[in-house]
Amino acid sequence: MLHNTFLHIPGIGEKTEKQIWQAGIHCWEQWREPLPATLPQTKTRLISMQLAQFRSRDNGSARFYADLLPAGHLWRLFPHFRAATAYLDIETNGLGWDQCEITTIALYDGQTIRTYIQGRNLEEFINDIERYEIIVTYNGKNFDVPVIESCLHTRLDQVHIDLRHILARLGYRGGLKGCEKQLGINRMDLEGVDGYWAVLLWQEFERTGSSKALETLLAYNIADAVNLEALLVHAYNLNIVDTPFSSSHFIPLPLPPDPPFRPDLQIIRKIRELRQSRYME
Repeated sequence: MLHNTFLHIPGIGEKTEKQIWQAGIHCWEQWREPLPATLPQTKTRLISMQLAQFRSRDNGSARFYADLLPAGHLWRLFPHFRAATAYLDIETNGLGWDQCEITTIALYDGQTIRTYIQGRNLEEFINDIERYEIIVTYNGKNFDVPVIESCLHTRLDQVHIDLRHILARLGYRGGLKGCEKQLGINRMDLEGVDGYWAVLLWQEFERTGSSKALETLLAYNIADAVNLEALLVHAYNLNIVDTPFSSSHFIPLPLPPDPPFRPDLQIIRKIRELRQSRYME
């Protein structure tokens, strides 16, 4: 959608963009005489001038275009910069901001899964994330990113697509798991496991050194990150339904990767019993 949008031009809104599309101009390359008579000459001159600049910057960075697009339309960058996009999720010890610590981080780029564990390789995340121009989270603007920046003493300057807001505008709410269910994403053995479970799994690992507890936590963390790609594809396809590109720009749902860790059902039963006992106290 990057070469099909005109919203990056100052003064051009969604209504004008639809008028341009209705005139048969569906991309930057098609902007030529005769220009749409429905638009005032001041706008056509502005668009012509801006597009001349953008055509010369076809290899512009994601940040260059993101700074020009309205905040709610960053999803339009996705296909153009998909190879430079990373999906990110963290787990913590569940304490307040003043005592919050990251326990694990999962990073997925559509091909490779990377995991980072407190006390092992957490700091490696800082260098690895620099490979990407766009990061995708669910509610990461309020949680994941500020926690990472605080705990790892770094800055994440990538373009940030927060799916919580994009999906909410499409009518999908209820948290990450709620949106997954509404869009048909099945968590299989991790169904019902949530962020509080992740805290209990880390506590179990710290208390007993159980590799199964850690691997179950990592499997959960990875599922959070990997499923963001499918959610972004859903959001992209839903956003283009009412455009001339609903068929030509449709993106098939990605196949999930083979997970490097799998949840241990015995550990899940143990954590479920622990959670129930705490709830009864």
